[in-house]
Amino acid sequence: MSDVRTISEIRKIGIKALAQSLGPIGMVRFLQSFELGYGDYTKERHEWLEEDIDKIVSEIKKEEKLMAIKVPDWIGGK
Repeated sequence: MSDVRTISEIRKIGIKALAQSLGPIGMVRFLQSFELGYGDYTKERHEWLEEDIDKIVSEIKKEEKLMAIKVPDWIGGK
């Protein structure tokens, strides 16, 4: 027979193990390092990935002129 625990019991045991292993401050820092996140990446990525490749190449070419560097042919240089 397996030892089935509730999620609450698992969390309690986990917190105790972390506190014993890392100390209370280390435990808190470890727990703070996790972020569940929110939203829908698939839908929202289009909002912050608006630029297409042509616009990106155009921006690189502008920077090339400003910085007087050569953009390699494989990314649209001359």
